Amino acid sequence: MPVYLQIILLVAVLVAIVIFMLYMGGLALQRTCFKIIAEMEEARAFKEARAVELQDERKNFFRVGFKNIRPKALNLLLADGLVIKTNNGKYYLDKEKLAQAKTQLSSKNK
Repeated sequence: MPVYLQIILLVAVLVAIVIFMLYMGGLALQRTCFKIIAEMEEARAFKEARAVELQDERKNFFRVGFKNIRPKALNLLLADGLVIKTNNGKYYLDKEKLAQAKTQLSSKNK
């Protein structure tokens, strides 16, 4: 097999591996978002009075890895408006946005 063909094949395999890893990371983030929402629904944190405390930052900044993605998932939920942060650092769900997201998800899965 010619060298230029080997190089092209190697680059194609590396690109495929990177795309696969990004896809798996996205699935892990999605699963973590669903877990956070389920925990908050179980605690019935739908208003500020029933807000719950959640881990919103890494406990050890120097520990690098993919193990703890809860802070990233929580930031994603905050950016989407599904979760609201109170002044005292607790979190609760926006019931209306959650209902909209569930209907969009159910219509997307059909």
